[in-house]
Amino acid sequence: FRLNGDLLQDSNTNQLIFSLEYLISYLSQICTLLPGDMIFTGTPPGVGVARNPPIFLQPGDIAEVSVEGLGALLNPIVAAQT
Repeated sequence: FRLNGDLLQDSNTNQLIFSLEYLISYLSQICTLLPGDMIFTGTPPGVGVARNPPIFLQPGDIAEVSVEGLGALLNPIVAAQT
């Protein structure tokens, strides 16, 4: 995860507690997985609130997430409408 171009979180599937094979097998016992389904596995170290000082998203920030082989998604942060 990058915030305004600064790398805050970096992880890969090698750092998972349970292997992808196990997760897919387990989830397949509970529900039918279809092509395109996404399995979310939690968050790696580096969460903004746990930093000193904490980092919170602000209007004007650019949040970027990327997945190797898929590409990057950039999201501008805007103020809440009141």
